[in-house]
Amino acid sequence: MPENPARSRNADPAIQPAHPSLPAHPSSPGGAPTRRTVLAGAATATAALTAATAGSAHAATTRSASAASTSTSVPIVGDYDVVVVGSGASGMTAALTAAKRGLRTVVVEKAPTFGGSAARSGAGIWIPNNPVILAAGVPDTPALAAEYLAAVVGPEVPAARQSAFLENGPKMIAFVLANSPLRFRFMAGYSDYYPELPGGMPNGRSLEPDQLDGNILGAELANLNPSYLAVPAGMVVFSADYKWLNIAAVNLHGADVAAACLARGTAAALAGQKPLTMGQSLAAGLRAGLQQANVPVLLNTPLTDIYMSGGRAAGVYVTVNGSPALITASRGVIVGSGGFEHNLPMRAQYQQAPVGQWSVGAKENTGDGILAGQRAGAALGLLDDAWWGPAIPIPGTPYFCLAERTLPGGLMVNQAGQRFVNEAAPYSDVVHVMYAKNPSAADIPAWLIVDQNYRNRYLFRDIAPTLAFPDAWYQNGSVYKAWSLSALAGQIGVPSQALINSVTRFNEEAWNGKDPDFHRGDSVYDHYYTDPAVTPNSCLGVLWEAPFYALRIVPGDLGTKGGIQTDERARALRPDGSVIPGLYAAGNASVAVMGHSYAGAGSTIGPAMTFGYVAANDIADHP
Repeated sequence: MPENPARSRNADPAIQPAHPSLPAHPSSPGGAPTRRTVLAGAATATAALTAATAGSAHAATTRSASAASTSTSVPIVGDYDVVVVGSGASGMTAALTAAKRGLRTVVVEKAPTFGGSAARSGAGIWIPNNPVILAAGVPDTPALAAEYLAAVVGPEVPAARQSAFLENGPKMIAFVLANSPLRFRFMAGYSDYYPELPGGMPNGRSLEPDQLDGNILGAELANLNPSYLAVPAGMVVFSADYKWLNIAAVNLHGADVAAACLARGTAAALAGQKPLTMGQSLAAGLRAGLQQANVPVLLNTPLTDIYMSGGRAAGVYVTVNGSPALITASRGVIVGSGGFEHNLPMRAQYQQAPVGQWSVGAKENTGDGILAGQRAGAALGLLDDAWWGPAIPIPGTPYFCLAERTLPGGLMVNQAGQRFVNEAAPYSDVVHVMYAKNPSAADIPAWLIVDQNYRNRYLFRDIAPTLAFPDAWYQNGSVYKAWSLSALAGQIGVPSQALINSVTRFNEEAWNGKDPDFHRGDSVYDHYYTDPAVTPNSCLGVLWEAPFYALRIVPGDLGTKGGIQTDERARALRPDGSVIPGLYAAGNASVAVMGHSYAGAGSTIGPAMTFGYVAANDIADHP
């Protein structure tokens, strides 16, 4: 829907909550700033905003909050139609949608950067039947998508929410394409995670952002949350390239892909561009859309609570320069503040032990929006689950394993030295098995066992083939090395003969190309991150060349997946199922539409963006 000029007043400096962390808006006439300095104290904030709004129809922004509520005298520092909490994929999509529907919109962000966990990610986006994949010839239909999603998530996710996701996802992609510089690429060959289920797509349904020039953001590019794993210097790499880069040393097509990545990087450098891909492209593209729509993103502005007035969400309490403040929202509040992956007490309360600092989600994700929603009366759900994946607890940020546990020549064992899972299964499933079996057959931590032949052939994280693992990995117990399996078993504390027996049996299965124990390689998905030169099963290879390595595996995650209960319109629900007027939630601050499962690459970001879009449209459609 086009903007309504009478309602789209985000460019009016009189109603901008000033904020020191944001530069002048690139679209401001003559380069004049559209945000002024936020005042540190409550008294000075009110005085300055009074001056700023003199003669404005929105002089009410200078009122004390006590005029609306007798419970506080926190100053109102902004008056909007919609306040969005969080600048990740869900929040920025919601804010862009609200602004383009003519609603005065602001985004408040706890971190000193924008983009949240989305900016750190590979930015796969799982949206069935979307215009990009249809244009690429994917034979998807609404019926196939509905059949597959229902088979994956089961009856625990209400059918109305499933339908809302499937119906609005393609519309959201079309909207983002029309209202931001983002473009998307089909991740051909990255299958749905359960392609054998009814409606599953062996060639996949996932998208990723295309290359974007970061110069489009101007000075705001400096505020982009960094990637979890940096792209190699001088290269432009897409998520879909990594499967080939992993095997570039032994695969001609992999070498060609590496050369193409370098060529793209060289071309961008010669053109004076700052090339962004994956999560960096997604976050930057959405932020650029907000710039064009004159939507302010207030960094260093953490949510402290939701402001309720007359039984509805009417704004948010935030902290500005250490002082409390209130931003009002006449139409609604959308919580897109992420999960609680970095709140260990909360994880210990709701999730199965052990929990640890093993998440790659944004460090600011401590459940603030979820807990504020609960205080506002919202029911919570799915708090026991996360977007799990096996991780190696290397120093700094844990490393989330994708290809490394799937490539031929490696297997995972528990503390009894025995295999316990299909290592190539969807990453969330592997950790679900770890937790399910751990109480009776300890496998936290587990061990990924590989040999020197494996190390000579494949990239490992960002360590080139043949190169040694960093000393720091050995020093903190993330990796061990020995010249025999028996000696390796002694180092990691598993029974020597059990480990030898496990490797011997695995080698026999690899020679035969079948894994009757755990069915590794039976699914099309299992073969995505593998070596096609290895036959008869590209994800099964023998371990034979000393030295041998053991890498510690713990239950990592991309973020938690439980939060505020919502309906198909993204409205927050009370425990009795009634709606909390004005309160919405999307992304990891809400209960995932995927339930306990994971339909395909991008099942986090795709629904997050979709329900941010749904929430904003619902606010616009229901004054």
